Amino acid sequence: MPHLTIEHANGLPVDQTLCDALYEALAAHPAIPHPANLKIRALPSACHRIGTDSQDFAHAHLALLPGRDDATKAALAGLVLDVMARHMPQVDNLSADISELSPAYTKRA
Repeated sequence: MPHLTIEHANGLPVDQTLCDALYEALAAHPAIPHPANLKIRALPSACHRIGTDSQDFAHAHLALLPGRDDATKAALAGLVLDVMARHMPQVDNLSADISELSPAYTKRA
C-alpha cells in the first residue's frame, strides 16, 4: 500500500532506474512488510519557483498506513533522501517527507 510520489523539476535525471532503486531500498526495510504493494511514481513539474538560486528540485512524499513511530518514519525519509542523492548528486534541493493516510483511505481490491 505505501505510495511514494516524487515531484521534480523538468529535465532532471528522474527515470525508471531511480524508481527501481527506491523500490529496492524500501522493500528491504522492515517497516515495509509487503513490498509488492509499494507504488512509486515520478511527476515532473512544468512550472515552479523556489526561493533559492538553483531551481532544480526533487521532493519525495511517502504516504503510509498509520502505525509507524516517528523514528521509523524518519529512517524511511532518510533512506529515500539517500537514494535520491545518489541518483541526482547535481540537484541542490532534495527533500523527503512521510505522512499517514487517513482512516478513510480506500482502494479497489
